[in-house]
Amino acid sequence: MARSPWSTHIVELGPHIVTKRFRPGDHDRCAREWHALTLLATHAPGVAPRPLTVDFATSRPVVTMTRLDGEPLRGQILDAVSTAALVETVTELQNAVSPGVLDRLPARPGHQRHLLEFVHTWAPRVRPGLSHYAARALDEGLTWLTDSALRGTSRPNVRSVFGPGDGNLANYLWDGSRVRVVDFEESGRSDRAFELAEITEHVGSWVEHPLDVSAFLSRFALTPAESERLHECRRLLALVWLLLLCRDEKGERRNPPGTTYRQARRLLDLLM
Repeated sequence: MARSPWSTHIVELGPHIVTKRFRPGDHDRCAREWHALTLLATHAPGVAPRPLTVDFATSRPVVTMTRLDGEPLRGQILDAVSTAALVETVTELQNAVSPGVLDRLPARPGHQRHLLEFVHTWAPRVRPGLSHYAARALDEGLTWLTDSALRGTSRPNVRSVFGPGDGNLANYLWDGSRVRVVDFEESGRSDRAFELAEITEHVGSWVEHPLDVSAFLSRFALTPAESERLHECRRLLALVWLLLLCRDEKGERRNPPGTTYRQARRLLDLLM
């Protein structure tokens, strides 16, 4: 199976086994994938593929795993049943790893600090040439971020959870009765508010058939601190997605026309 220009790996699907070949030198991604699969096989068997083999010795590391049944949730219309199944799986995934093990797990890539660095680097590069509406959303997002609590350097005062590292609903497979998860190369220690924001703000959750965010989030019993952090994390991720979409528009388009405008509107709504 060919890899897209933006993919970090090649996936080969067999009848019962999946082979995931990473880019040359991507041993860190391979290690995170393997570690996550082995952790989940122990602490939450069935929620993810079962790990079979790993090869770190080659320049292009490889993981093999069992193949899961089901169709990606991205692009599907989620009804109450599939939404409830998604919530159940997200909850199971986040609670899978015990606190003692989780404390030894490195923070996942692409977490708060990394996103702030991305915004700082890319905002001045992307800003020139933006449409008036996208520029307005970017400027208001940057103004908000200046005073946001997310700029603090201390660890968030919320409970840590296991984070798969990618909110793309394409990684959540629905077989009609259960949702299971694939793709853990960016996984690690995270927190529930950030992981929920990852799902709700990923472009794949709204660009086709929008996820009912209110119905999804209402099923999680968040603490006051988590609720407050969730709102801030959703704003940050919406800002990051605006930058990603604007950056992509300067090169090869990956999403339908008008997606950047819709993302700008989405960010402005969250900033209200």
